[in-house]
Amino acid sequence: MITEAQFVELIKEAKAATKQRKFKQSIELIINFKDIDVKKGFALNEVVQLPKTSSPATVCVMATGDMGQKAKQANADAVIGTDELAKFAANKRESRKFINKYDFFLADTQVMPTVGKTLGQLLGPRGKMPTPVPFNAPIESFLQRFRTSIKVRSRASLSVSCKIGDESMDDADLSINAHAVLSAVEKKLPNGEKNIKRIMVKTTMGKPIKQIQEVKKKNA
Repeated sequence: MITEAQFVELIKEAKAATKQRKFKQSIELIINFKDIDVKKGFALNEVVQLPKTSSPATVCVMATGDMGQKAKQANADAVIGTDELAKFAANKRESRKFINKYDFFLADTQVMPTVGKTLGQLLGPRGKMPTPVPFNAPIESFLQRFRTSIKVRSRASLSVSCKIGDESMDDADLSINAHAVLSAVEKKLPNGEKNIKRIMVKTTMGKPIKQIQEVKKKNA
């Protein structure tokens, strides 16, 4: 596996290779795969918690009653109940706008059937189906975990790309995040590290910077 020190060098080069913009650029990790038959249904849909974060992910909680109140007290980005879900069922345009606003969704298990009926057809294809939260589970802990997480998703493709932070973050912290994502992805590959062809890092508007040493050379 590529080391954190190697990731630091990639990140430094990616930052240096991009022009300064009027907005804060993301730092993205790209992983290309090999020796995987995508026709056999290969897919990745993982939630990876990042050790270092500069801006929290946005999380919406779908719940009523006690869980809904606790989610509000824990400062969830949004808390909606069954009444709001029913309104979305009648307005697909507003539903899409709503879904696009949030990175993750959590739902009380009692509300999940309603979520499936009203928003399931829109949430599913986007990889945003809510994570069920059991009755009396600590919603605060769920929120804390998802606020520091990213979704790593790939379907029928030999590559995956995800944000590991932004250009304001320390290179070492970004490296730690990149290593965490790579470790999580390797565990889901049929042959682990042997299925990785190339690793690249780029800024939002910059060109991809390939890893210094190809994994295949390392394994040779």
